Amino acid sequence: MPFFETFRAALRSLASNRLRTLLTALGTVIGVASVIIVLAVGEGATASVEGNIRALGTNLLSVRPPFGSSGLARTGAVVPLSMGDAEAIGRLPGVASVSPEANGSALIAHLTQNTTATVVGVVPSYLDVRALSIGVGIGFTDLDLMQRRRITLLGANVASALFGTESAVGQTVQIAGHAFVVVGVLEAKGDAGYLSPDDQVLVPLTTHQGVLFGGDDLSGIGVSMADEEHAAEVQASVEALLRLRHDIRDDEPDDFSVRSQTEMLQTMGAITGTLTLLLGAVALISLLVGGIGIMNIMLASVRERTREIGVRMAVGARRRDILLQFLAESVVVSLGGGLLGIVVGFAGAALIARIAGWETIVPMYGIVVSLGVAGTVGVIFGVGPARAAANLDPVAALRQE
Repeated sequence: MPFFETFRAALRSLASNRLRTLLTALGTVIGVASVIIVLAVGEGATASVEGNIRALGTNLLSVRPPFGSSGLARTGAVVPLSMGDAEAIGRLPGVASVSPEANGSALIAHLTQNTTATVVGVVPSYLDVRALSIGVGIGFTDLDLMQRRRITLLGANVASALFGTESAVGQTVQIAGHAFVVVGVLEAKGDAGYLSPDDQVLVPLTTHQGVLFGGDDLSGIGVSMADEEHAAEVQASVEALLRLRHDIRDDEPDDFSVRSQTEMLQTMGAITGTLTLLLGAVALISLLVGGIGIMNIMLASVRERTREIGVRMAVGARRRDILLQFLAESVVVSLGGGLLGIVVGFAGAALIARIAGWETIVPMYGIVVSLGVAGTVGVIFGVGPARAAANLDPVAALRQE
């Protein structure tokens, strides 16, 4: 029997029992739709994280004290980051600019409105190093640092919480009980995760240290590299310089950490990619369950159509023709369910994006893999029923009532 005729016979048989065919394919539809939705959410999360990190600059190194630095196994005291460290790093080859900074948390108030925010003491180069822009107003100058002026730049969320739609520039806010004049508002960055610029308040570094929180220690040093391609070499130079300045022996751990945005990008990409694969693998299980459902229905179909099989064999159909027809029916059901599942998956991903506000991206490899697995499941779970039909004894089949 030609392949085309076998395919037509399979379609006629499936069309004669439309409801059963639809219910048989339902498991595959749900499985493929689940895979598409999971991968779309995972890819969207990955793209969102990458976008947020790239928005902060991919040519950036962040030098910070390590978490839990007091537990370091060092014979000497842990040396905090200082302005001297920042100035020394700024003289290294490949470094375009440095931005020493100090962090603290304080209550920010204006009239009856108040909010708690991270107060960051910065220098004029901070905005360039961190790839930030001023939406309205002006930034800081070296003169502001020299005179310890009580001026501030508000993050977009902080400005909105305190002033709503009213202009914040020129207004006075209380930071930890001290009056500061708002000279500008940062352009919104969107959800950038932990320590988002939108939730920060910037003040001159000297004001932060001398007026608000005291002390000369730095919370971090931002390092802008001249060329992103030489990030590894610059990072190694910074680490070697700080170990030398902090008098760290070869057998002692660092009392600082140096992380690049590129490294963070790779780490977050690996984490979200692993989670996506894990969830995708779980979703694929439903495809296997759908395959088992196809096998069960096809086995029942063989029993129901025993006499039909006997008649076909009696008029000249070979065992191979019977096997191919039932196998074709299984593959058609599985692939048809896969195609419908892709449509449902696209619709589900779009619905999640609209309702939850998540970014969803349906990857092409997800469509290919889903259809491939669906077709493979149809073949694997269709072989058993097809062989059972092909191995029927024609005489016994004709006697079947």
